[in-house]
Amino acid sequence: MSDGYAVKVRPEKAEVVDRIKAEVGETSAVVLTEYRGLTVGALADLRTKLLATDTSYRVEKNTLARRAVVELGLNELESLLVGPVALAYIKGDPVAAAKVLATFAKEHPQLVIKGGVLDGRVLNEDDAKGLATVDSLDVSRAKIAGLLTAALRQIAMIAQAPAQRILYVLDQVGKRAPAEAEAAPAAEAEASAPAPEAEAAPEAEAAPEAEAEAPEAEAAPETETPQEGE
Repeated sequence: MSDGYAVKVRPEKAEVVDRIKAEVGETSAVVLTEYRGLTVGALADLRTKLLATDTSYRVEKNTLARRAVVELGLNELESLLVGPVALAYIKGDPVAAAKVLATFAKEHPQLVIKGGVLDGRVLNEDDAKGLATVDSLDVSRAKIAGLLTAALRQIAMIAQAPAQRILYVLDQVGKRAPAEAEAAPAAEAEASAPAPEAEAAPEAEAAPEAEAEAPEAEAAPETETPQEGE
């Protein structure tokens, strides 16, 4: 804190400003709310519910809170620090705390969510309310774990597929081997058996006798033998 600022602000107020700055710096998120109209009992109930999310809920003096946020460079929050304002300093899961605030605001409309800071980024009213609609850290982790598990299962199935195919082929070969072994002797016996004699072809019918026998050659006239002395 500058010397000039220390002169203008009393020590006790300077300590409050420093505390606000420290709390904002140590938290993962801060939500600004207006609590006009809420009873002391309702505020106590809200504090108890927020403690379960590692969140402290504190009513701050606007002038000192404005100085703190300006010194932190969060100038956009300065205009929100008007009226009866309380800050929720969230050290746990921001989504879980935002859900508590949103649920409480539905039950007690007097509680108004005005804005906030998340990881050093200023949130407007819609952003701060929208934080309650996001999955909580535990749910997000569970979803991520589920996706990773599914991916690992798929990888394992792909890795096991070749081995399963090999086992299937070996199993089929094992089942075929006995059957082929039994069939082999039968095939050999069949091959060594004499082939059945072919049925005798029907004898060709005798050629029909010639309708007419060839005429016998006429006897040649005998040559008269000349007698001696002629």
